[in-house]
Amino acid sequence: MATAVELPAGGETEVVILLGDAAGPEEAAALIARYRDSDPDAVLAEVREQWEGLLGTIQVKTPDRSIDIMLNGWLLYQTIACRLWARSGFYQASGAYGFRDQLQDGMALTAIRPTLTREHLVRAAGRQFAEGDVQHWWLPHSGQGVRTTISDDRVWLAFCVAHYLETTGDASVLDEDAPFLEGPALKEGEDASFFAPTVSDRKASVYEHCALGLDASLARGAHGLPLIGGGDWNDGMNRVGEGGKGESVWLAWLSHMSLTAFATVAKSRGEAARAKKWRDEASALLKALEREAWDGGWYRRAWFDDGTPIGSASSDECRIDSIAQSWAVMSGAADPERATRAMAAVERELIRVDDGLALLFTPPFDRTDHDPGYIKGYPPGIRENGGQYTHAAAWSVIALARLGEGAKAASLFWMLNPINHARSRSDLRRYKVEPYVVVADVYSAADHVGRGGWTWYTGSAGWLYRAGLEEILGLRLTASALHLDPCIPESWPGFEITLRRNSTRFDIRVDNPGHVAKGIASARIDGIEVAARPLRFDLAEDGKSHEILVVMG
Repeated sequence: MATAVELPAGGETEVVILLGDAAGPEEAAALIARYRDSDPDAVLAEVREQWEGLLGTIQVKTPDRSIDIMLNGWLLYQTIACRLWARSGFYQASGAYGFRDQLQDGMALTAIRPTLTREHLVRAAGRQFAEGDVQHWWLPHSGQGVRTTISDDRVWLAFCVAHYLETTGDASVLDEDAPFLEGPALKEGEDASFFAPTVSDRKASVYEHCALGLDASLARGAHGLPLIGGGDWNDGMNRVGEGGKGESVWLAWLSHMSLTAFATVAKSRGEAARAKKWRDEASALLKALEREAWDGGWYRRAWFDDGTPIGSASSDECRIDSIAQSWAVMSGAADPERATRAMAAVERELIRVDDGLALLFTPPFDRTDHDPGYIKGYPPGIRENGGQYTHAAAWSVIALARLGEGAKAASLFWMLNPINHARSRSDLRRYKVEPYVVVADVYSAADHVGRGGWTWYTGSAGWLYRAGLEEILGLRLTASALHLDPCIPESWPGFEITLRRNSTRFDIRVDNPGHVAKGIASARIDGIEVAARPLRFDLAEDGKSHEILVVMG
């Protein structure tokens, strides 16, 4: 695009370039006509107002300015603009939905803009096959996508729906109808197939889609744990269970949480038999986890088809994997002493403070005779293969906070915060990527230590937002209440949060005179003492401003 501009000395002009997208020529012409005669400043103000409505719902002020900047806009902007709307970034341009991916992103928005979350829950339910498996990812315009044997996809819908129910109280989503997909089943020995399925005339409620996914996930291996199939959260471990016998410890924790949560949902709908079945499955999983998965100092990660463990002290490569430890804590189900020891092992073995890295596992896969999958195709220390995978590191922040380790949780958040990778010229030249959006991975390979990899298009943004707001600052919203349970560094004198709920405003101040990491000594709303513990405030939307004062101790 070019134009000639003549400027007198000291003069100025404004050039407006319109870039747009429309379904066809008529829509494009209408869009051009609309904006050709618009006031650009007014249009920009409208856009800013829209983002302020989304990003300004919750604003925080802490002793760490870098946390404030990320929690007050950038993390949610990355999640909404890149992950949910564009589904595209500099390193990923497909425009596809990932089944598990945008479900997790939506969890970060449930308290902010529940309509976006609800819309996607129903959308995702409609990408399930009648057999209970799903499209691992799909292109919305054509419906084409990939059918796989990846195991955790079947569990995430129920997990995320349960979170939505707890946060919003909107049980009507369970009765929304969504169709099934029809298409050829995977052949013997086939782990993935790309095709355009048929959308069936058969429909079921979101609740039944969740139930079908859970029931389709109940196959267990020799250790009583879920089969890993063509990979679990770590797609790169796609050959660990290609023979149909490999098992996943991490998936067992996720499954335990999902089965337990949905047993409660089933009971509320009068389905006692279903609730009992899922509770029994969860109980059996927990027994198997503590009996089989504990390695003596941390939890193992998985087993190959032949029974060889991954993530064991006896392993030459991948001795310890972080997500089996963090989810042991996040599930709330693990033996408390073991969970504490497991996270201590993560700190000792995986968090490299001097390099500013929190590794996914160590050592990387390189020369092992067992083939874990395409993860081994990455050089050691790159991406999932023993580098930092920020998605997993955010879970470690959550786990540390839930253990009451406020200083360690905030320190790890600081380490993951992109702002802190650009505090000097040398830091920025090492990091090499944008210092205002979360990076998916950071290299630990000797020649590239600290170099950022894939940015923008990563689910790390949503999870890091939740880690900071819900776990460190301790703010959780449910349908009618505000819950506050901070876990902060002892050195912090306190922090502030402003919450808007439509026309109602809550100004929250948390003081920490005793320099503790956790614990509430007193709380007041509008001068009236609140005795409830855990701390809970009613969220009456009355169009007024309310002041909440909390003193830790």
